[in-house]
Amino acid sequence: MTDPNGRFFWYELMTSDPQGAIAFYSHVVGWTSAAFGGDVGYPYTIISGSAGPLGGIMAIPDDAKDCGMQPWWGGYIGSADVDADARRLTDAGGSVRRAPEDIAGVGRFAVIGDPGGATFMLMKGSSPEGMDAPPPMATGHVGWHELYSGAFDADLAFYTGQFGWTTGDAMDMGEMGQYQLFSQSGDADFEAMDGGMMARPAEMPMPLWLFYFVVTDIDAAVERVKAGGGTVLNGPMEVPGGAWIIQGLDPQGAMFALVGMRADAEKGA
Repeated sequence: MTDPNGRFFWYELMTSDPQGAIAFYSHVVGWTSAAFGGDVGYPYTIISGSAGPLGGIMAIPDDAKDCGMQPWWGGYIGSADVDADARRLTDAGGSVRRAPEDIAGVGRFAVIGDPGGATFMLMKGSSPEGMDAPPPMATGHVGWHELYSGAFDADLAFYTGQFGWTTGDAMDMGEMGQYQLFSQSGDADFEAMDGGMMARPAEMPMPLWLFYFVVTDIDAAVERVKAGGGTVLNGPMEVPGGAWIIQGLDPQGAMFALVGMRADAEKGA
């Protein structure tokens, strides 16, 4: 089993319409879904890609809705000790947005803000078996992690210093600044890079993590996004390595992204 500590390993959509979101992403990304078998006090749907489960979809909790939460994708970073890590991350410039607590039969979690204001979760699962990491670019799974940072230098130091992530090349994006590649595995080779971070653009309403789900044909996926009531905000755009990406909004308003090849390119056209 892969050690998830210090790495994103689970992705969760909180939404205003869980059934609508399940139908949309199942069509666009190709996920299968099943109700969670445990009793967590609310309906929770497990979503799976080609290599197994990767996350869940649930309704926005009433208390969060009352505080103005909008549909949102969040990511869980593995933790060996959620309470100790929450204290450590606070000392390093982060903040605790929801104190550590247990979810019966699932594990212990906390909600954390990084120095620039983006939110993620810590999780220590209750199962000793853990999970296998999917192979790179497995269909339906997360192929890239992207941070739109509210405090670039502080956030870069935070994630590399606290989680042991390593940096790769920094790409010059002109007026938008640097796009810093990183590896959650600690491997500095280019092939190990699994994310990038940049200063939050002015059009982005808040600092956030964006997750890129892998599809087999980016152009066909774009048509499925549109047909399913989603909105393509940007792309398709080619990225180093020959893949293509889009960023979009699902029908409920949650931001998501896709990465995949072009069918014609794979055929050599």
